[in-house]
Amino acid sequence: MKYGVLFCVFMLMAACSSKPYVINYQHSNNPHVEKSNLVRASLKRSYVVYLVSNGWHSGFVVPAKELQSKMPALVERFGETPYLEIGWGDKGFYQAKEITTGITLKAIFWPSGSVVHVVAVPDDIENFFSGSDIEKLCLDEQDFQSLIHFISHSFARNKQEEVVSLKQGIYGDSQFYEGEGDYYMMNTCNSWTAKGLKSAGLDIFVTFKLTADSVMRTVKGNNNSCL
Repeated sequence: MKYGVLFCVFMLMAACSSKPYVINYQHSNNPHVEKSNLVRASLKRSYVVYLVSNGWHSGFVVPAKELQSKMPALVERFGETPYLEIGWGDKGFYQAKEITTGITLKAIFWPSGSVVHVVAVPDDIENFFSGSDIEKLCLDEQDFQSLIHFISHSFARNKQEEVVSLKQGIYGDSQFYEGEGDYYMMNTCNSWTAKGLKSAGLDIFVTFKLTADSVMRTVKGNNNSCL
């Protein structure tokens, strides 16, 4: 019993401390003071992002210009595009041409490298992701910049501080990049999305957000209307 509790505590700590890290971007000048509900309500939530899920995997769709301004490599690769979809996941599983039981079990139980999948998305987001669950999220400027910062830091860099391009992506105009952090049972593609949401100021408990549905429910339960 004691060892079971210790194992659970260890797993909770591991999930919270795994890369990519949550960005704690506060509106207050004091980094130890969290935003009050009154401050949050008074800020204009004019930045629109989308959360997209295909049932097992979730990711963000963000305005391309904002992310590309911090990552010139994405300008070179995708040029002018309204939006970019960003997903993070297991390096072997995500890039596999054929998903096998062995690849799946390894991704779940054995810590392995990660990749970031980037897709150019047109203005008609709902049509582009017609078979997916889509939630609209509106953020104030600082929460939006915090999310962009989190996404940018999900890309691994080489010694020249450049992102590392890998193979072509799996659909549309897309590309894989070397990711930051390891993928394992408590640090999945969906916990990555949860970290992004927490970085964006949402009240979300990251550790047990292991499924796409659990992440999507969190967004549906938030007051995220645009002001």
